[in-house]
Amino acid sequence: MTKTLVIAEKPSVAQDIVRALTPAYGKFDKHEDHFENEQFVVTSAVGHLVEIQAPEEFDVKRGKWSFANLPVIPPRFDLKPVDKTKSRLNAVVKQAKRKDVTQLINACDAGREGELIFRLIEQYAGGAKGGLGKPIQRLWLQSMTPQAIREGFEKLRSEQQMQGLADAARSRSEADWLVGINGTRAMTAFNSRDGGFFLTTVGRVQTPTLSLVVDREDKIRKFVSRDYWEVHCTFDAQAGQYLGKWFNPQWKKTEDAEAKADRVWSAAEAQAIAAVVRGKPATVTEESKPTTQASPLLFDLTSLQREANGKFGFSAKTTLALAQSLYERHKALTYPRTDSRALPEDYVPVAKQTFEMLAASGMRHLEPFAQQAIGAGYVRPSKRIFDNSKVSDHFAIIPTTQAPSGLSEAEQKLYDLVVRRFMAVFFPSAEYQVTTRISKVEQHSFKTEGKVLVKPGWLAIYGKEAANEVEDAKEGDKGQPLVAVQPGEQPRTSDAQPKGLKTKPPARYSEATLLGAMESAGKQIDDEELRSAMQEKGLGTPATRAAIIEGLLTEKYMLREGRELIPTAKAFQLMTLLRGLEVDELCRADLTGEWEYKLSQMEKGALSRAAFMQEIAAMTERMVKKAKEYDRDTIPGDYATLATPCPNCGGIVKENYRRYACTGVHGTSEGCGFSFTKSPAGRTFETAEAEQLLRDRRIGPLEGFRSKAGWPFVAEVGIVRDEEAGNFKLEFDFGDDKDEESGEIVDFSHQHSLGACPKCGAPVFEHGANYVCAKAVPTPQQAVPSCDFKSGQIILQQPIEREQMGKLLATGKTDLLEKFVSNRTRRAFKAFLVWDKEAGKVNFEFEQRESKYPARKTAAAKTGAAGAARTSAAAKKAPAAKKAPAAKKTAARKPAAANYRPDAALAAVIGDGAVARTEVVKKVWDYVKAHNLQDPKDKRVIVADAKLLPVFGKDRINMFELTGIVGQHLHSQGEA
Repeated sequence: MTKTLVIAEKPSVAQDIVRALTPAYGKFDKHEDHFENEQFVVTSAVGHLVEIQAPEEFDVKRGKWSFANLPVIPPRFDLKPVDKTKSRLNAVVKQAKRKDVTQLINACDAGREGELIFRLIEQYAGGAKGGLGKPIQRLWLQSMTPQAIREGFEKLRSEQQMQGLADAARSRSEADWLVGINGTRAMTAFNSRDGGFFLTTVGRVQTPTLSLVVDREDKIRKFVSRDYWEVHCTFDAQAGQYLGKWFNPQWKKTEDAEAKADRVWSAAEAQAIAAVVRGKPATVTEESKPTTQASPLLFDLTSLQREANGKFGFSAKTTLALAQSLYERHKALTYPRTDSRALPEDYVPVAKQTFEMLAASGMRHLEPFAQQAIGAGYVRPSKRIFDNSKVSDHFAIIPTTQAPSGLSEAEQKLYDLVVRRFMAVFFPSAEYQVTTRISKVEQHSFKTEGKVLVKPGWLAIYGKEAANEVEDAKEGDKGQPLVAVQPGEQPRTSDAQPKGLKTKPPARYSEATLLGAMESAGKQIDDEELRSAMQEKGLGTPATRAAIIEGLLTEKYMLREGRELIPTAKAFQLMTLLRGLEVDELCRADLTGEWEYKLSQMEKGALSRAAFMQEIAAMTERMVKKAKEYDRDTIPGDYATLATPCPNCGGIVKENYRRYACTGVHGTSEGCGFSFTKSPAGRTFETAEAEQLLRDRRIGPLEGFRSKAGWPFVAEVGIVRDEEAGNFKLEFDFGDDKDEESGEIVDFSHQHSLGACPKCGAPVFEHGANYVCAKAVPTPQQAVPSCDFKSGQIILQQPIEREQMGKLLATGKTDLLEKFVSNRTRRAFKAFLVWDKEAGKVNFEFEQRESKYPARKTAAAKTGAAGAARTSAAAKKAPAAKKAPAAKKTAARKPAAANYRPDAALAAVIGDGAVARTEVVKKVWDYVKAHNLQDPKDKRVIVADAKLLPVFGKDRINMFELTGIVGQHLHSQGEA
């Protein structure tokens, strides 16, 4: 009998499909990597299992990055398995190749990336043939409820229907590869021409996004604040006082963006206005009219990310992860990776069912509004909500008809946000009475605006929070309820004061505002068709924008400070380079606009894939050629002048593209020859860092440097005298033992000790790049060192804060630290730092994990953490380790005897009856997972429910406490 293979994007989706199909198609048997019944085999990927690569003969590895090997434009792309998921790929391919499997269903996420994930797996499975040649159908899901899945199987799409989307997905992937690989290698080659390895990443969406942030920061830095004045008056009417602000009724907009009708540009003029009107009567005219305010539209992903960032401070990445969990795991939200803010026109009955679910959900704060909507018949067809022309592949994010349970605090906040927005869009508009009052005193006019909420409408769902937003009464702004003025009454101007203010630069981007800028990047484009495409797509897609922002942060092009995103010197340097090389299409929004427009045309079958890829290849060749042929010494740009003089001759030190260099006493000559690179070992100095380095002759330790082989390292940087050259030069200092072994007396009297030395009991202090025992260096109290305790302040790129070193000295162990990077594998790892008494040094201790294999000692653990801190800049490759002898087979263990009995508190969790001690922790963990009691922010923390609270004795525990705690609730069979 033949079968159909269903390939989902994630294991959780495969399980949902099996549960949904079981009532209609019979029970599925569960196997290690798939589910199977008489008609279907269901398996899943775990995201991308296959990625594209240049064929071996065309690929150039990083060590050979140079212009000689560029551009890389392969005639075709090969496929390679993603290293981390090879076993999963093999399992999926095995099922796809089965002889009894005669057709495939693509059940990956309904979008461009989901299409690509499936198509690459199918191509890889077919090997040289380029595919398996088996018929393919597409499951297109907007919701993960069982009913939606069953309906999706009844409306499967054909392979031909999806061909345009598949072409666009492949073209996007290959185009990003060509621009990213060639652009990054060309700019890296350009920046590494003077030696070293200066990794300079660029990308089709990444770089124009960065350009937005750099341009904004440039405006902030160049902004010159101007003084201006406003004149504020208090008027005494018979019914009470009201406020007014001076304005010029004849004012018209000019090229001066700072000019406004209510601003006066001299203190004398403002004081004169105040003096003229003070104590005088006013003639009042006013206009009052009703106005309405509809609720905002339903959420798409970008608007949801912006709202969650503004309200809760969630990053775009966090919001996407929470929304995806609410969609996949809890089935509480519809598909989140959408750019649509409308619903299909046939979705009215579903919306009614959703309100019925909310009315009975137990969410007390929202139940009454859901019942009100049902009773008043608010859910009805409306083009503002239900419009097929505004629905793309996916519709807006709304709650499903399934009430969720077991949500984490963060998931609940996001779910609540979506539910309120969904309900609000059906409620009536809020109604206001808006009054504009003009009070004329002598020849001067003063404006007062009032906005009074008459009927809250949808605002009732948001309660006081929304009411406060619209009823904020300050200085005559909209929002204040106005006291009445009788016809013919002339209120007296009891007070008039000029208020001095300053113009402000534009605000820095937050994630919320940057997401908005990415979405509306089309505003910068003149071409009407391109602008239309950008309004749909913007920079990136809703699904990728969070990853783009995170990528810029990871590459140190931007930093997060609170909610602000601040571009680094490296970002400014990249923009200077691209504009100087005239490769500015890489930092213009219209590049992405043009691509997105053409990709959308390809999805509709209106543009061929070959034509699009030919254009991309031509643009890539031009970009590399511009970088390769640039022959001037520097690149034009807006460069800084440092305040600290040249250490060699006292001349003025100025920045150019590559260096900070002496330009002589008058700043116009070639100077004395002193200079230092702006980007030693691929890390670009901020201007303030360069200033500090020149002033103090030392800075650091700093992170982010890369060796010539490309490995990251940490070091201090100093400016030292080079006697041979008769000048000063820049030099790395890796925090070795020079200070301690120089014999120079060290004075710790101005420092507070971090704790007692674990070797000799003397106090431990900060010194250079290390924490050292007071008896490990020469001091006024002891000229000859007698102890050798020392531990680095940065170990394998993990900064060790004072607080953590204090913990280590007090308790023998730090908290779990998460940012160590192995010198051998270059991978990040987590570990505790512990005092190893036997070895006499600080060492690593790793998290306990249940495993059938004994833990291996890592190279880092063998050397010790203190030794690991002294990593060379060259990061030389260690010789390959000798092959370990094969492990001996161990005899099968006998099951542990069930000779313990839980007390009443523990029995309420795991059940009564005799148990083996080893079984208990597993049973508690099963309970924790079944009831979703792990803290979503830290999976190592268990949050106690009503049953676990008597066992734990507190609200939360760390997983490592679990064994000790449950042991207190066990009694051996022989005990009373």
